[in-house]
Amino acid sequence: MTQDVYVAGVGMIPFTKPGASEPYPQMAAKATRAALADAGIGYELVQQAYVGYVYADSTAGQAALYDVGMSGIPIVNVNNNCSTGSTALFLARQAVASGAAECVLALGFEQMMPGALGAVFKDRPTPFERFDNAANELVDEPQIPLALRYFGGAGLAHMKEYGTKLSTFAKVRAKASRHAANNPLALFRNVVTEEEVMNTPVMWPGVMTRLMACPPTCGAAAAIVCSADFAQRHGLDRSVRIKAQAMTTDKPISFEARDMREVVGFGMAQEAARQVYEAAGIGPQDVDVVELHDCFAQNELLSYEALGLCPVGGAEQFICDGDNSYGGKVVTNPSGGLLSKGHPLGATGLAQCTELVQQLRGTADKRQVEGARLALQHNLGLGGACVVTLYERV
Repeated sequence: MTQDVYVAGVGMIPFTKPGASEPYPQMAAKATRAALADAGIGYELVQQAYVGYVYADSTAGQAALYDVGMSGIPIVNVNNNCSTGSTALFLARQAVASGAAECVLALGFEQMMPGALGAVFKDRPTPFERFDNAANELVDEPQIPLALRYFGGAGLAHMKEYGTKLSTFAKVRAKASRHAANNPLALFRNVVTEEEVMNTPVMWPGVMTRLMACPPTCGAAAAIVCSADFAQRHGLDRSVRIKAQAMTTDKPISFEARDMREVVGFGMAQEAARQVYEAAGIGPQDVDVVELHDCFAQNELLSYEALGLCPVGGAEQFICDGDNSYGGKVVTNPSGGLLSKGHPLGATGLAQCTELVQQLRGTADKRQVEGARLALQHNLGLGGACVVTLYERV
């Protein structure tokens, strides 16, 4: 049997450019203290912790939490590429749902370097070998950095099949900037227009400009999840419940389809969303607000279709009709998303959680989605893993 899991507290720090942040232990400790304060409990009540990061040494989770307290609890270090933060949340929820613990911390942080992502361990096989081979076969652009080749190639596949225009991706980025303008924790808060996005430096002619890619970012975010009994005993907020959650990894179709959209996780996201909708007994049309993995504007467009927010092939019309923002069908990335808020890899999933919990509590200030009752989170990591979480206002 499983029991209900509530998000009793969330916290994050303002995201910054590489070189402008504090060292990761201080960032992580601040986000943890913010989540504890939001929940109204002390660290001594936390029974387990799952700590996510990509670019740090083993047991960096202990180094981060020892600044908060040395209580002897299990601390599990998590690394699942860009879905690391939501993987930590997935494990924390499982611990509470199974009855293994009553109060668990999920924490994510990243202290990143400037520039494009690259390999750290160059003396051993890369976990991206299958993905690199697929990209080399399907996208003949060896001079383009791999992450851009992955997601730009996926966007290009959509453009070729459905006639999607480059300007449509610019509309996605412009929408992100309008949302981020109301988020004091976002890295970029300046509003840009579709035309300005189109006129930024070209990274791949006809496929991507610079502002269509998210920036390397430093930051941290955290969440406290607990059981109903624990919340009742300690007088904690039970207004937000994790209604359903699913985590998926790649299937053979990721490579056998010979489609860059599958290589970057379309099928993983589609299956995770299907599992969540089925478990919750709802459909995508019931969702009020979404935080999804817009590492590139191209991936936001693809994710609309993968999550069922619009029909496959219908994302361009969905965007042009304004159905992805306030006044449309579903508000996507009210935080500004990875494109404007920033993408500190290990923290992203928990920053998404923070935004959606605030939306469901009605405390999102100028970003508030009126009457939000169901909130969907989508966090993707190549290599690969995808976590989809549905939150419910109780």
